[in-house]
Amino acid sequence: MDMGLVMAAMTAQTANLQSNVAMRMIKMNNDSQAEAAQVLLGAATNGMSQANLAAGVGGRLDVSA
Repeated sequence: MDMGLVMAAMTAQTANLQSNVAMRMIKMNNDSQAEAAQVLLGAATNGMSQANLAAGVGGRLDVSA
C-alpha cells in the first residue's frame, strides 16, 4: 500500500474524530444554555410565590461554602 494512501486514511479518521468531538461540545453548550434559561425563567415565576413571606425572609444567602 502506498504511504500517501495510508496517511490520507489516517487524516480522514482524525478529522472525523475532531468533528464528532466538536459536535458533542456544541450540543453540550446548547443544552447548558437551555438549562440556564429554564433556571432564570423558573426564578422569575418563583419570585412571585414569595409574596406571602415575612419581610427579610430570603434576603440573605450565604454562598461562601
